[in-house]
Amino acid sequence: MAITWGTRERGQHVEQNSENLTLLGKGAEFRGVVTFDGTLRVDGRVEGEIHTTGMLIVGEHAVIEGIISAGVLMNSGKINGTITALEKIHILKPGVLIGDIRTPVIAIEEGSHFQGMCDMGAHHWGNERALALDISPGLVAATP
Repeated sequence: MAITWGTRERGQHVEQNSENLTLLGKGAEFRGVVTFDGTLRVDGRVEGEIHTTGMLIVGEHAVIEGIISAGVLMNSGKINGTITALEKIHILKPGVLIGDIRTPVIAIEEGSHFQGMCDMGAHHWGNERALALDISPGLVAATP
């Protein structure tokens, strides 16, 4: 069983560049900044930063510590850091994610673990409501 929160409509698919797949295999270690297009699968260890608008797949044996910015994050490994996903974060069993995340959609599979703060853009809801009521976002409408 998985828990999914977010606004993505059922049936929407994420476009991926299937021609550009990069692999950091089991036993490999990388320290520094990784920037890439397409899909990256990590089965080794990364300390530092990972930046992409594509998909980051973290395998069961992977350990990542640092900052991640991705279009989609699929995690089955261990991540400790700050994560921003433009489209979705999916934590798969036996994945562990510790840290603060920002994403519009999150799915947490039973048997996986998440500890941290999650920002799904709820602060925008207040601005949308204020616009609907035709008041400034900084003002509060009170009713007696």
